[in-house]
Amino acid sequence: MREPLIIANASGFYGDRLSAPEEILRGGPIHVLTGDYLAELTMAILHRARLRDGRLGYATTFLAQLERILGECLDRGVRVVTNAGGLNPRGLVAAIEALAARLGLAPRVAVVEGDDLAPRIGELLAAGEPLAHMDRGTPLREGEGEVVAANAYLGGWGIREALARGADVVVCGRVADAALVVGPAAHWFGWQRDDWDRLAGAAAAGHILECGTQATGGNYAFFEEVPSFERVGFPLAEIREDGSAVITKHPGTGGLVSVGTVTAQLVYEIDGPRYITPDVIARFDALSLCQEGPDRVLVAGARGEPPPPTAKVAVLRARGFRGSVTVLLAGLDVEAKAALLEAQLFAAPGGKGRFSSVEARLVRRPRADPTNNEDALGELRITVTSPDAEEVGRRFSARVVELALASAPGITLTAPPGDATPELVLWPCLVAGARVREVVRLGGEEIPIEPHQLSRARGAEGGPGAPEEESAATVHGSARVRVPLGRAFGARSGDKGGNASLGVWARTPEAYAFLRAYLTTDRLKALLPETAPLPVDRHELPNLLALSFVIRGLLEGGAAGSTRVDPQAKTLAEYLRARVAEVPVTIVMGSARAGA
Repeated sequence: MREPLIIANASGFYGDRLSAPEEILRGGPIHVLTGDYLAELTMAILHRARLRDGRLGYATTFLAQLERILGECLDRGVRVVTNAGGLNPRGLVAAIEALAARLGLAPRVAVVEGDDLAPRIGELLAAGEPLAHMDRGTPLREGEGEVVAANAYLGGWGIREALARGADVVVCGRVADAALVVGPAAHWFGWQRDDWDRLAGAAAAGHILECGTQATGGNYAFFEEVPSFERVGFPLAEIREDGSAVITKHPGTGGLVSVGTVTAQLVYEIDGPRYITPDVIARFDALSLCQEGPDRVLVAGARGEPPPPTAKVAVLRARGFRGSVTVLLAGLDVEAKAALLEAQLFAAPGGKGRFSSVEARLVRRPRADPTNNEDALGELRITVTSPDAEEVGRRFSARVVELALASAPGITLTAPPGDATPELVLWPCLVAGARVREVVRLGGEEIPIEPHQLSRARGAEGGPGAPEEESAATVHGSARVRVPLGRAFGARSGDKGGNASLGVWARTPEAYAFLRAYLTTDRLKALLPETAPLPVDRHELPNLLALSFVIRGLLEGGAAGSTRVDPQAKTLAEYLRARVAEVPVTIVMGSARAGA
């Protein structure tokens, strides 16, 4: 039995704490340092950066972080694995090599490529790949907008190969988030491609680590239980040879690692119990969590299945340009004031017909009988799109400014006129995995990575059976009290393309029995009315005492193309927890005791 692999993730997004790699490296022993910089929105940000300067397209903050730690990593034998390459991994490798030369260092830097399918779109379509939208079923040829980026999600085997060949730093473009952990774990323990259960355990650990401090108390529903938010520690996984892992953080850091914080991350941005990666399908309905000690949670029981024969592809389509203005409206008759301003704004020749789309939305209304100025404010957000950047840029926002003294009383803008931004819409689709040509480049060598050859799973297939149905009325006979759901249940939400993911969990088996019976799809739609017209998928994870919902189409064209105030659905969970429901008194009291 080899010693556990200690792997730490120092970045949950592009813009995370700059000092995190130093803090992790010097806070205690680790073997591998990862950095996850990519989200669906990030790819749009990197595309815009590449438009400004063709040498960019990668996460530039990674370079500043690496400069501070590269020498120490080489001295201690700590490997660095990152997806900071984004849309231009070779560009990042060149920048790293220039940085190393300036520092007098000579790391072996590998790059994992093959995810960029944009130059091959015509070839793939001609070969019969429809690249149909995963939610709508529309073939790519029938969609709107120019393809400006198309990236397949690669697995961890290229990373494994790079590490096996002695790479000190492994730079990736679009790999699955969990691959940053699966690859190093497979290398460390010598796992094979059909070690499904072990790979599933590493994939689960990767999903827990991928968002950084979200696993260690950040964004936690029961945040009042976190002892300190000062320098919240980034998560570590001590991965064992059987695929189980202990999630922890360095001693002396802020935050909390508990069954609750780990559950919150496990149910975050998933499509259901079967967590699909390019390396393995991890059954989240088989995992078990156990508090081993302070800030130590054991994640065990992983079961895996072979991955699908297809690879997910995130296509970005440019549909023109977008402009938005936000106007504050004060006091009485806010709806009438908003209607007047909107009518004036679009009264010029051509009206709304000048634009591809127009959306005017009151995103906030004033309180009745306000006791301070802020409470008297409503907020009107107007968004327009067009193929013409000038039409929706300063020309449009200047029209709003011109109405400042000629419209309803008590209006003001929140910002001066601004330029248009590209309207980038996410198009998630699938491609045959055999068509993805993954390669590792290291020291002048080019090493092809073969696609998965599907094998019969060694682990048992199928998850645990669902418990029998019960009604919310029969689960508990105790008295009910009207309280916000968040007094009894935790939740976390986020974006999955144009869909919103919402996980809700209980803190005791009794509370889960009530939650499972109470929070049906119809009940969720009643509690969150904007979801009512949309398809909603509901999944049960009884082992985690959790429910998982996918609200399809809530985010329209994805985070970069949504007109919602919260285009990543980060606030959806707390919105649900604020809704009042009749909950058994025993469950409310039990939840309070569980957090004590």
